[in-house]
Amino acid sequence: MDKIKLSLISALAIGGGTTIILSWWWWWSREKKLRVPNKWRRVGEISDIFVFPVKSLGFIRKSEIECTPLGCKSGWLRDRTLMLIDLNKKFITARKFPQMIKIKPNIVGSILTLEAPGTNKINIDLSHVGKKFMTSIWSQPVPACDCGDDVAQWLSQFLLQEDTGIRLVYYPLDVPYRDVKIKNKAFPLLGNADAGAYPDESSFSLMTEASVEELNARLEDPVTPLQFRMNFTVKGTKAYEEDTWDWIKIGSVVFRNVRPSTRCLLITIDPDIGEKSNINEPLKTLKKYRQIEDPTIRPFVGESPMLGIHMGLKGPNGMIKLGDSVYVNVSEE
Repeated sequence: MDKIKLSLISALAIGGGTTIILSWWWWWSREKKLRVPNKWRRVGEISDIFVFPVKSLGFIRKSEIECTPLGCKSGWLRDRTLMLIDLNKKFITARKFPQMIKIKPNIVGSILTLEAPGTNKINIDLSHVGKKFMTSIWSQPVPACDCGDDVAQWLSQFLLQEDTGIRLVYYPLDVPYRDVKIKNKAFPLLGNADAGAYPDESSFSLMTEASVEELNARLEDPVTPLQFRMNFTVKGTKAYEEDTWDWIKIGSVVFRNVRPSTRCLLITIDPDIGEKSNINEPLKTLKKYRQIEDPTIRPFVGESPMLGIHMGLKGPNGMIKLGDSVYVNVSEE
């Protein structure tokens, strides 16, 4: 009996030791993955900064911007913290109304000004919006505050030629609210903290000029980086080099590449005229050579091609300006 007890105790001790070792290994591996690197190499520099205050509307070009957990910020200007919804509280994008891209936003102080062809400008004071309620993006609930009847009528008349049908809403929080979407479970580095306010995927995005130039070599009608609605454009790299980046440092701001940017019909809309390509470009060409072939990821993204990357802020807030050097981590291995 004593021998049996001794054997059981030994087995438990060995098993417990193995558990401790495995737990330590899991913790060590996780911490190593989350740890900000201390070795970097320069790959290029920031050549453009774009902020899109209203989802699917026009852009504001900046020479510098603050990076926060919610995304790009400059005073009351914040990236994709406003969006259009219908009367059923479902979000609306330029996929359905391409002319949305022709609406130009501007923000001075707390005043958002919208301007569109053939209409008078309209001003909205973002410091005086309505009470909070819940709307949704891709069936995920998100908080919103209504921006009032005047801008709702202005938008409805421009997009629908009706007096009602569309509302403008404003994101009332300073931090992300949504959980990671089910289809994004294929990308384990993408976390709830990276969701931003109203973007489809994450709070920051980046692409390289070289990637767009290589794509243009395959197109009859060239496009610009603005066609892809990314926050940062980088020059001085090779084409599609951003695919391989892991940790990214711009100035003193540290990001993680959390997901490739998969592309949809939105990139077929010309940002200058707000019209869709009648030959489905550049999406059609991208689908020929920029598919994700990994069998574990393909079921989540389907035939959507990739161009550019989504990033999550992995350090304190910081400023990024035009000309800032872009660095990526040097692998310790």
